[in-house]
Amino acid sequence: MDAVLFDLDDTLFAHRAAVEAGLVAHLGGSDAIEDPEKVLDRWRELEERHYPRYLSGDVSFLEQRRVRAREFALGSSATLSTDADADAWFEAYLGRYREAWTLHDDALPCLDELRSRIPGVRIGIITNGELDFQTTKLEAVRLSDRVDAVIASGDVGVAKPQAEIFRIACRQLGVRFEAAAYVGDRLRTDAIGAAGAGLLGVWLDRRSEPATAEDLAEAASLGVVRVSSLDEVPEIIARPA
Repeated sequence: MDAVLFDLDDTLFAHRAAVEAGLVAHLGGSDAIEDPEKVLDRWRELEERHYPRYLSGDVSFLEQRRVRAREFALGSSATLSTDADADAWFEAYLGRYREAWTLHDDALPCLDELRSRIPGVRIGIITNGELDFQTTKLEAVRLSDRVDAVIASGDVGVAKPQAEIFRIACRQLGVRFEAAAYVGDRLRTDAIGAAGAGLLGVWLDRRSEPATAEDLAEAASLGVVRVSSLDEVPEIIARPA
């Protein structure tokens, strides 16, 4: 492999943990929340429902934030009647979210091991999001200097799992599709999408996520590799063909 590309959120960057810590802090701490797990599930459900609408172009990046804030506030004491109210609420949450930014423990050891095992390997990131916001994350967790390219859907106009975003990344790094691997925590969006574009797709299944029989069958047909930790990735990538 000449290049190894990674998803950012919940692959290298501990997004889920930061969301949970940030939301709980924003709402006044766990003692102020009657059922923290129910609240977190609700917030995650809204993210999973509305963020893809931004990726498909149905709403803007800012509007999906406003909708999530308004729907989450329904039935609570928060009154988000205007865009300014929703923006202020979300910005306050983001402040707490940023305070919890960190990498997964296996992220840097994986990158270091890849560079040690494969001299000259190119490392890149493909992320569904706005380039400026994702770059801010990379700088905050001191990952910027460790990657050779960052490709964001908001910048290139296509999103995972579309094949073109993976191919854009390979062209930017100057490598052939079949000489690149892609590692991500979502089976269809990341691993199947990458494999369909001609890369080696690696599914990072950190939490034993359920998958449909259809997705599992397609992943098997495309040669997707399943791992539970980034610690397993260098051995797979460096293994002779």
